[in-house]
Amino acid sequence: MRLLHITAAALALSMGCIGAALATDTEPSGPVSGAYVGAGWGQFNLKPQNISDVGNGFADIANSHDNAFKVTAGYRFMPYFALEANYVDFGNPSSPFTTSGTDGNYRLHASGFAPMGVATLPLGAFELFGKAGWLFSNNNVKVYLNQPGQQVIQSSHSSSDFMWGGGLGVTVFRHLNINAEYDRIQLENAHDSDALWLAAQWRF
Repeated sequence: MRLLHITAAALALSMGCIGAALATDTEPSGPVSGAYVGAGWGQFNLKPQNISDVGNGFADIANSHDNAFKVTAGYRFMPYFALEANYVDFGNPSSPFTTSGTDGNYRLHASGFAPMGVATLPLGAFELFGKAGWLFSNNNVKVYLNQPGQQVIQSSHSSSDFMWGGGLGVTVFRHLNINAEYDRIQLENAHDSDALWLAAQWRF
């Protein structure tokens, strides 16, 4: 997390310096359309509201987080709109929980494919963007119950969940776009989960 905060601060400082240098430039600083590829690293925050695997006696569960990564491929049809596909891996966040009968630890590994539409407002070298789409994920759950022998409950399922977000980007060297992004993922039983990304794209 400390590295993420330092990197985010460095990105914000870089954006400010570039913005000052390009304050009079109102034209897009890179290709206005075409394909792009990218990758991002960040933090996924799991905020579960329920654990169906342990029955109806659910009492409380803590939020948790883990490192996450994504790879992206997309196409910009114009400076204002693009379609992209993302492969996302949210890591392995793990949360302690309590129920009326026992307590334990809940661990989730979620990864999948997320097609999204992207709307962009170009501001010279900078751009504001928003995106929305669906995450088609494979979710592997392990529930460790604090009982004699530490009983383990495992389950796997697929889901399709609404995903949306937005952020701020800056283009340098005409083809390299660096951006900071926030995403909200409405996972089953964890509708308030989110992710913060630092990412880069190469625009052809």
